[in-house]
Amino acid sequence: MNELIPLMVIIPIACGLLLNLLHKKDTAIKILAIVVAIVLPIIPLLSNYGLHYFGGHAPLIENPILLETLPSQISQSALAIFHPAITYSYESLQKLFIFVLGIVAFFAIFTSLNETKKVSGPYMFLMFMGTAAVTALLLSNDIFHMYIFFEIAALCQVGIILVSSTKENYETALKYMILGSIGGPLLLLGIGFILGAVGSVNISDIIYAINQNLVNPFSQTFLIGFGLILFGWLYASGLPPFHTIKSSIYSKALPHSAALLQSFTVVTFIAMGLVIFRIFSYLPFLKVIILVFSLIAMILGVTMAIIQTDIRRILGFLAVGELGYIGIGLGIGTTLSITAGLFQAVNEILITALLFIGFGTVFYLTNSSDTKKLGGLITQNPKIAIMVLLGGFAMAGVPPFNGFQSKLMIIESALKAGFPEISIIAVLVSIVTFMVFMKAFYSVYLKPKPQDLSIVNENIPKSTILSIAVLLIICLIIGLFPQLVTDNISPFVAGLI
Repeated sequence: MNELIPLMVIIPIACGLLLNLLHKKDTAIKILAIVVAIVLPIIPLLSNYGLHYFGGHAPLIENPILLETLPSQISQSALAIFHPAITYSYESLQKLFIFVLGIVAFFAIFTSLNETKKVSGPYMFLMFMGTAAVTALLLSNDIFHMYIFFEIAALCQVGIILVSSTKENYETALKYMILGSIGGPLLLLGIGFILGAVGSVNISDIIYAINQNLVNPFSQTFLIGFGLILFGWLYASGLPPFHTIKSSIYSKALPHSAALLQSFTVVTFIAMGLVIFRIFSYLPFLKVIILVFSLIAMILGVTMAIIQTDIRRILGFLAVGELGYIGIGLGIGTTLSITAGLFQAVNEILITALLFIGFGTVFYLTNSSDTKKLGGLITQNPKIAIMVLLGGFAMAGVPPFNGFQSKLMIIESALKAGFPEISIIAVLVSIVTFMVFMKAFYSVYLKPKPQDLSIVNENIPKSTILSIAVLLIICLIIGLFPQLVTDNISPFVAGLI
């Protein structure tokens, strides 16, 4: 077992709890938060690939007492791989996404320490706890504990919105909690149906039982379980019909925390989407369903973004639309398309974080994100305006940035798989994304400055400028050398296919 694997979850949880105890001690909170934030992306680089069984539990065949809990239709040949313990699986894909998540968490925390007037221990606790929960969600190899970690992450997101103290944040948090009270239990119910059919929530066990014909994967129990889990995935990811509430969450959080919340969404999308793909890949209509919801997300995302006047809401809808590109990769289902989709997921985490933090400087300067009330801010800090512009190029897929590389791979994979229509839609959505972004950029930075626009803070913190610059450099480096990312994705996809 690799003992470093659980530290990816334990360290941020322990840090969050300690920060909560240090409430009102600003200096101690800043020091501890920065130190642990630096450690977060380092741990996955030091960890070796492998499995970690909590408590050191052996397979069921070595635990005769537990054999009685299995359904009678499970044969003895299956017992050799059935595991009752919480299992973390750490491979190249987990390494990549946990590292990228750690990078975004660091910059979100680093930026928040200077942008917020008062450092809050509970606020830092929520950010670290959410990061830990999403990391555990990605590592977990059983669907029940994925559900537990997802619920923890959802509660942290609600808490972050509440403590952000923005306009109408309480209403948005309440709406998300109400939807969560429906989506969460339905997801758990779907997991219960799968458990009842197989006798295990371990993902490897479930796949083994299906492949060895130990259960009937087309039974009503399995199909109902699939439908409920799919519904939970749509809710967790913010895909239609939940795209509106997800974009609202981003718009009601502070910009740096919105960057982190978006990374939570993308990692959740990937973790749960891959589980659905692994378990239910035998269903002939699975890929069609994923493609349909992904295309709807792309179209609705850019369409809703066009009519918005709030910068953060515009970015929120564009972020939802970008999820569709990831879904297309999974839905096409080829080695190239899945690699491209996962590559797009990495890029979306980085680019959206850059834009949320970048446009967040507007909110910091003026305490407003309404494009009707903004203008002329390029004179306030032209360097940030240029970096934000380049970040928009990256999101729209303009070379030589990383968004261009992943979207080009998605278009190529669609053409090779015989879906030219999807390629056309992907290109058109990218063009519209660019137009929407440029409209927002013009409204904020280039149009004449309104006379009644007041500047609340004259100077943008250097930590914010540094965060934007480094994220932009990372996007450029990945755009020039995409193999830095794809080489970590390809081995996982090869095993998946």
